[in-house]
Amino acid sequence: MDRTFHPRSRRIAPLVALTAAALLLSAGCSSGSGGKKAEESGGGGTTGRADTPRMTVALVTHQAPGDTFWDIVRKGAEAAAAKDNIRLVYANDPNAGAQANLVQNAIDQKVDGIAVTLAKPGAMKDVVGRATSAGIPVVGLNSGLSDWKKLGLMEFFGQDETVAGEALGKKLNAEGAKKAVCVIQEQGNVGLTQRCDGVKRTFGGTTVNLYVNGTDMPSVKSTITAKLKQDSAIDYVVALGAPYALTAVQSVSDAGSKAKIATFDLNKDLTGAIGKGTIQFAVDQQPYLQGYLAIDSLWLYKNNGNYSGGGEQPVLTGPAFVDKSNVDTVAEFAAKGTR
Repeated sequence: MDRTFHPRSRRIAPLVALTAAALLLSAGCSSGSGGKKAEESGGGGTTGRADTPRMTVALVTHQAPGDTFWDIVRKGAEAAAAKDNIRLVYANDPNAGAQANLVQNAIDQKVDGIAVTLAKPGAMKDVVGRATSAGIPVVGLNSGLSDWKKLGLMEFFGQDETVAGEALGKKLNAEGAKKAVCVIQEQGNVGLTQRCDGVKRTFGGTTVNLYVNGTDMPSVKSTITAKLKQDSAIDYVVALGAPYALTAVQSVSDAGSKAKIATFDLNKDLTGAIGKGTIQFAVDQQPYLQGYLAIDSLWLYKNNGNYSGGGEQPVLTGPAFVDKSNVDTVAEFAAKGTR
C-alpha cells in the first residue's frame, strides 16, 4: 500500500486504519519534565456524528500544568472529534524533547492524523518529517505560524502573534501608558517572544520583558511583585495568559502599585475580572476554534481532500479585543469553558 504523503499536492493518500482498541495509551508516559499520560476522549454524545469510517487523531501540545488555555483548545478538538466520528487522543508536555517523543509515539501507533503545536519548532522538525514520511497528515495549531510551512505541515490554525502584540501595543498608546512590563512565562517559546516583540514595536513608551516560571504560580506572583516594587514607573503589566494576568492582580495589590493589567487569552475568571475592571482588556485568539478546526481539517482532508488556506496560507483565529464594551457577550461563552 502506498502511504506516501504529499502535502503540496491534491492527491489523497490512503491512511492506515485503527487495528487495536488501546492505541496510544502509553503515548504520554510521565517524565521528569511534567509530561502527562495521553488521554482519550469520545468527545461527548453521538448526535450528528459523521457516518464516515472511524479515524484516530492525536493532538499533541506543549501545555504546561495549570494552564487553563489548553482546556479550551481541547474542548474544541473534542467537539470536532464527536461530530466527525474521530477517536481523539490527547497528549502534552511543555518540554520540547518530550513533546517530540509524544509525536513519535503517535507515529508508531499509526494514527490517521496528527495536530501539533510548534512552540519550539527546531525540536519538532525531525519528528514532523518522520510523520509526513510515514504518510500521516500533520496540521499545526496555536504556535508555529512562522514555521509550519518550513516543517512541511499541511495547514495551520492560530493567530499571528507578532500582529497580536502590535495591536496590543497600539492599545496601550490609546490608554496613555508610558512603561509596560511584558511577563513571559516560558522561556524559549517563540510565540510568547513574538507577542512581547510586537508590543515593543508599536508601543510608544518603554517596554521591559520579565521572565517567570509559569509552572510555579507563587513564584510568578512574587517575581512580578518584586519588579513592581523595584520600578514604580511601570504603569501597565502585560500578561501572556489568563492565569498569569489574574496572578498579576494580586501582585499589583501586594506591591502597592497603580499599574493596570492587560493580557492575551481568556478564561471565565478573566472575563469576570474585565467586567469588574481589575483587568483592562484581553486579546482573544479563540482557542476553541483552533482545536476544532485542526481536528476537523484532518477529517476533511481524508474524506474530501480539502486544504484550508489552500495549503499555502494559515487560517487566522485572532486577534480580537475583549474589554468592558463586549465582555458580557463573551462571558456567556466563557462560562461554558469555550472562550
